[in-house]
Amino acid sequence: MKSSFFLLLLNLFFVVTFLPLFSQNKPDLTDEIALKLSALPLNCIDQEYPNKPGHTYGSADETGLSPKALHPVFYGCFDWHSSVHAHWMLVRLLKIKPDIANKNEIIAKLNSSFNKQAVEVEKEYFTKYVTGKGFERTYGWAWLLKLDEELVSWDNPIAGQWHENLQPLIGQIIELWMEYLPKQTYPNRTGVHPNSAFALGFAIDWARENGNKEFEKELINKSLDFYGDDRETPAHLEPDGADFFSPSLEITDLMRRILSRNDFEKWLDSFYTQKGIDRISQIPVVSDLSDYQTVHLVGLSFSRAWCMKGIAKSLSEGHPLKPHFEQTAQKLLSNALPLVFDGNYGGEHWLASFALMALE
Repeated sequence: MKSSFFLLLLNLFFVVTFLPLFSQNKPDLTDEIALKLSALPLNCIDQEYPNKPGHTYGSADETGLSPKALHPVFYGCFDWHSSVHAHWMLVRLLKIKPDIANKNEIIAKLNSSFNKQAVEVEKEYFTKYVTGKGFERTYGWAWLLKLDEELVSWDNPIAGQWHENLQPLIGQIIELWMEYLPKQTYPNRTGVHPNSAFALGFAIDWARENGNKEFEKELINKSLDFYGDDRETPAHLEPDGADFFSPSLEITDLMRRILSRNDFEKWLDSFYTQKGIDRISQIPVVSDLSDYQTVHLVGLSFSRAWCMKGIAKSLSEGHPLKPHFEQTAQKLLSNALPLVFDGNYGGEHWLASFALMALE
């Protein structure tokens, strides 16, 4: 009874404090929202603890290594991948909001992160330790490529320097991914980190931006092999209790990247059932924002929204899912955005990046 009353008070606090910032019909990335979102990665990039390093110890000599010793660039924000996409988010905000009020603070933070010596240690991690080759495969890899894609597509001298400094690590990840692709016999159809479709989509975006035709070809062939014949996906069973991805929408968002509009619509029409569409259009119920796993469901609203927006843009004007996905994306985004600022590190260390993806 007490916990229910507390949650009610917490929800009322969100409504009074943050709801005026958001348009409930179509939330926009205003300067004010951008500034509030940027504060979250700025606060956690240098926060080493609590930390989930994901390191497999190969010997007793490694037990004394701190997260920062293992990863001098991406040690904060609770885990490696969250630190990576926190850096991506700051780069993205600088790029689209060049006059953001804390611009100098963001630049100073990124300058500190993207130095050559620290990046070299990050690169060496993937070959130095016993299971290093599989570290953050492929979720963290995908976010790293998204970060580099943001830099290489930005005509800005400082972005060019950051991009250059990151290249040893980027090259290592591409090499590992090219080695892994032929060995990945089956896709991971989960709603959390190992989801294959999400990573393949980000990797294809990076390959196209960088003109890496060989990598792009391998990624597309693997995507078609995994999902080209999918029919009547069981989306009505989504989500699992700690999902931050919709497995079916991640697949759809991948396929719209690699098929022509006509072929994509034919594929899409046989992929979903109405029961599945109805299910993924519902707002996820988040019962406890302070729980590090349950709060994933806030992220699910954001990832569903960005997938639906991307899919809708790829559909012809007459396709019935186009307006449905456009409207549902805004509904999901409006509901989730106030929850980013819940004051709990379980959500604050990563949700801002997801919110920015969905807002754009």
